Amino acid sequence: MNAPTTSTFDPASFGKVGVLFGGRSAERDVSIMSGTGVLNALKSRGVDAHAFDPGTQSLAELAEQKFDRVFIALHGRYGEDGSLQGALEQLGIPYTGSGVMASSIGMDKITTKKIWKMDEIPTPDYMTIDPSSDLDEVLVALGLPMIVKPPLEGSTIGITKVSAAGELKAAVDVALGFDPVVLAEEFVTGREFTVAVLGSGKLARALPIVEIVAPAGNYDYQNKYFTDDTQYHCPAQLDPALTEEIQRHAVNAYRALGCEGWGRIDVLVRAEDQRPFLLEVNTSPGMTSHSLVPMAARAVGIGYEDLCLEILASARLKMAKQAKE
Repeated sequence: MNAPTTSTFDPASFGKVGVLFGGRSAERDVSIMSGTGVLNALKSRGVDAHAFDPGTQSLAELAEQKFDRVFIALHGRYGEDGSLQGALEQLGIPYTGSGVMASSIGMDKITTKKIWKMDEIPTPDYMTIDPSSDLDEVLVALGLPMIVKPPLEGSTIGITKVSAAGELKAAVDVALGFDPVVLAEEFVTGREFTVAVLGSGKLARALPIVEIVAPAGNYDYQNKYFTDDTQYHCPAQLDPALTEEIQRHAVNAYRALGCEGWGRIDVLVRAEDQRPFLLEVNTSPGMTSHSLVPMAARAVGIGYEDLCLEILASARLKMAKQAKE
């Protein structure tokens, strides 16, 4: 794959650019780190880029800025879930990443898994839990250990690994503190990977796979963003056939949800049979110093600033395009 060069994009052609970061989700702090990096990168390449925080500024203020396009560096609710994308469609402001529907589906891990199951994309078995659910049935169906998580959060927020039956109720209660229903998922023992995808439709392409080796296998919020203890290997050391299989599944999973622009798919490869299982999609991935999409891009010669420019260049109105087709 040919890496874009700085000459590929004319900074003046982007017009006035808003970098949206911060927001009101539980991932606000991470979003601020991502957005600050993107903002500085775009400015360093001569783009007329400006910070905008939907967590402290209104949609009326966003409209008043008269941005020609925006780069969404928000994570979680109100930024990655389709709500902001819908507002931008109404305001007629082109934006990066997936559209309203794909963003909403991608944010909901339960709906994502339903679609992937229908499309025969490998993903761990699961059950949904609400306050009235019989937890004994969940234990019988999924066995132990299992993962319990709120389906509408990211960055490992609210996730618990349940290793004993007596731990399940407490794990469910933690997740119910975030969402009215909970996702319980079969635990897959094996190596952890992530696959960045750039582009849209038939032009979507996978970047080199990143392997994540966290301390004691615990890739939690702290180890994701605030320590240097987690190791990353890119390109991941995998059999070429398995590499191709994982990348193919990732692109198919991305397309199945209608994702656009860029995204990242998290994957586990089961130790016993080397079978890959896709966990979730991130439609507005992190762009911090620890983030994995920039790492994968560097492996094919795309620097951080050029990656930001390529993503910005993909910004468009999704609904407007569909209305013309």
